Amino acid sequence: MAFDSLSEKLQNVFKNLRGKGRLTEADVKTALKEVKLALLEADVSFKVVKQFIKAVEARAIGTDVLESLTPGQTVIKIVNEEMITLMGSETTEIRLKPSNEITVIMMTGLQGAGKTTTAAKLAGKYKIKGRKVLLAACDVYRPAAIKQLQVNGEKQGVEVFTMGDKHKPVDIAKAAVEHARSHSMNVVILDTAGRLHIDEDMMNELIEIREHVEVDQSILVVDSMTGQDAVNVATSFTEKVGIDGVILTKLDGDTRGGAALSIRAVTGKPILYVGMGEKLSDLEQFYPDRMASRILGMGDVLTMIEKAQESLDEEKSRQMVQKMKKNQFDFEDYLESMNQMKKMGGISELLRMMGMGAQMKQIEDAVDEKKMARIEAMILSMTVKERQNPDLLNPSRKRRIARGAGVDISEVNRFIKQFEQSKKMMKQMPGLMGKGKAGKKGMFGRLPF
Repeated sequence: MAFDSLSEKLQNVFKNLRGKGRLTEADVKTALKEVKLALLEADVSFKVVKQFIKAVEARAIGTDVLESLTPGQTVIKIVNEEMITLMGSETTEIRLKPSNEITVIMMTGLQGAGKTTTAAKLAGKYKIKGRKVLLAACDVYRPAAIKQLQVNGEKQGVEVFTMGDKHKPVDIAKAAVEHARSHSMNVVILDTAGRLHIDEDMMNELIEIREHVEVDQSILVVDSMTGQDAVNVATSFTEKVGIDGVILTKLDGDTRGGAALSIRAVTGKPILYVGMGEKLSDLEQFYPDRMASRILGMGDVLTMIEKAQESLDEEKSRQMVQKMKKNQFDFEDYLESMNQMKKMGGISELLRMMGMGAQMKQIEDAVDEKKMARIEAMILSMTVKERQNPDLLNPSRKRRIARGAGVDISEVNRFIKQFEQSKKMMKQMPGLMGKGKAGKKGMFGRLPF
């Protein structure tokens, strides 16, 4: 994920600070020099880094810090607070009109930033919130853009308005708003065309749409993997078209993440959401304080809890916990628990949210995702009766399962043995299952991944 390298470097700096009983002004300046280098390597704007370091230093070399009982922790607290300020301090929502009026959202950005997919992700979020959403296909240039929006709209259960690729985008936008009005819809999301680079034609087209359609929110979608180019794109769109906020995509990739730390400071526009994967559900609200916690290796437990609440079926989780307590947990339940964990991003993502990003190499060695895939293959190689009644698994059935999963029979035996041991442990330690919503967490805790 983005920021892993930055997070590791910052944690090393802070580790040295914590190890000192007292800090001198020289200690602070040395540490901040390393922080500065780490931020620049993460592709944060030089101007932003310079202002950030200056703000931290002004607070960190004060008498109250240097003479405090925990000066290292105080400096870390200051860095955290200034990083939150850098990214916007408060969470910003896309402003929607009352449900009896139509809110028009225009999605803008360069080609390849993920604009069309993000439009569908956003539509799905508003549908869940009870809004009647219409996606409008205004990109008449890119091959398959309309089809892509239709496919994603269908997956989200959201209607897509299209007039093909022979009409002007402004005419499509106007017709889409009229269609929404006549069908009692209250959110229209315009998926506009992008280009490989900023040009006058694209900007004029967006300006024309704004002149003929009452656009309530102009949202810029930028690819975080482009680093400082993302900041330059945001600056250009802000100056030439005007934007109300930014959505960063591909923040789950191997990117340095500097755009997330620079855009607000450079453009003055808030980051609204971040794309954290290719699935249509992988769009997270942007919380500056939580992102700062992730970057500084403090974890993001609140987002983890929200993901659990969105992804996990509460009734299924409750039933699973009861089965665990009664020692009735079977391979069908195991498979369901693995699927629910996948929805939350997998073990690695959960551990990152718990603030263990800097130790991911050791974690990945301990938590073998490939092993989990083999376990899934073994369970899927079982019949339904075998999954529901593990006692049926005699040697011949185990050999068939091993062949079906492409593993050695010894691995099947080992997995079944671990499964039985886990069932016994869970029955003996019901407190680990928790009660109510907490039970959601417990069902993963003692499974033999």
